[in-house]
Order: sequence, then C-alpha cells, then structure tokens
Amino acid sequence: MEYARQRAQLVSSLKNYGISEKILDAIRKVPRHLFVPEVHRGSSYVDTPLSIGYAQTISAPHMVAIMCNLLELEKGLKVLEIGTGSGYNAAVMAEIIGTEGKIYSVERLEPLIRFARANLEEAGYNNIEVIFADGTQGYPEKAPYDRICVTASAPCIPQALVDQLKTGGLMVIPEGDIYQHLYLLKKDDDGSIIKKDCGGVLFVPLIGEDGFAFQSNP
Repeated sequence: MEYARQRAQLVSSLKNYGISEKILDAIRKVPRHLFVPEVHRGSSYVDTPLSIGYAQTISAPHMVAIMCNLLELEKGLKVLEIGTGSGYNAAVMAEIIGTEGKIYSVERLEPLIRFARANLEEAGYNNIEVIFADGTQGYPEKAPYDRICVTASAPCIPQALVDQLKTGGLMVIPEGDIYQHLYLLKKDDDGSIIKKDCGGVLFVPLIGEDGFAFQSNP
C-alpha cells in the first residue's frame, strides 16, 4: 500500500509538466519499484534518476513522461527504444500502446539485458522484446518504426535511426556531450526531417559505432 500511495503522489506532481492523462495513467499503472535495484527501492517514486549500475540510470519519471508525451504514443504502434536500462521506460510505453502494439528495445550491456528482462517478466509485460545490439545502428530487422525513443545522448543523430523511422513517424533523442538538448524529429512525406529543440537535458552518453566511443566515468 505504501508504494501505491507514493506512486499516486508522484503522478499528481507530474501534472505540473502538462502531461496528458493517458501518460499519467500509464505511470500510475507501472510499478517502478520493480525496475529499481534493491538498494534504491525506498526512492522508487521520487522524481529523480537512480543508478542501476554500469554507469547507467533509470530516468526520472518526469523525463519519461515528457518523452512519451512528445512521441504522441497511441494504441497499436510499433516502437523502437534505444537503451533498455532497467526496462521502466519501455514498460510505460507498453502501457500506452497496449497489447496491439510492440516495443523492440535495444541494449548494449548484457547484465542490464538480464536485469530488464527479469523486471519486465515480473511486472507482466509481454509485448516488449529486449535485444542485445549496438543501439546506434537501431534494429533494422523490424524497421520501419512508427516511433523511436532514444534514452541516451548522441553526439549527433545516427543516420541508421533516421532511416528506420517510418514516413510520418516521430523520434525523440537527446543530443550533445556536456551541453545536451532533447530533440523531437518528424520524418516528412518527402523523407526530410523536421527537428524541434525541446530544451536542455542530462542523459548518459550513447555508446556505439555512431555514438560516443567510450563510456564516461560513473
């Protein structure tokens, strides 16, 4: 019951960000404490990033909500996520797109793949596939995607991800090193990209062939 009360308080606080009721309802349903390492369970519903090891974090709930809001998620969409982490962001998106939709989530760290898969299974999500791969290359096997959500900051937007975005699709991605901004991209009918700056953010670096070459110190 304590977790339920804390989650309700968190959702109430997120209303200040102008988040849609659909997304607030998804966050209300996802048991974030199942996606947080035991040592941080007491802070599961504090609106802050938390360490999940390997110099990675579970994003603050308000950032998850903002990214979902920008993506205009709907029932039945096919979504590519880059950076599975603990699986929490994917779980929130899965609540929104429903069982008719599908999420392909790419993670480069094998221990986090095991962690995320276990978390998602315990929480009961079966429309999320977690894949071991270089996220900067996307997951071409199931492209194109209606939406792409990138949860680590890239030095520049990987062309592979742009190529795998469906015409009319949306991508949200942080870009930058020390100074990062969150961008919303839309692929127009002629294949051109419309890019909107959504403000300053702070994410872990996107590592890979078309990302940063090395992991920053934790």
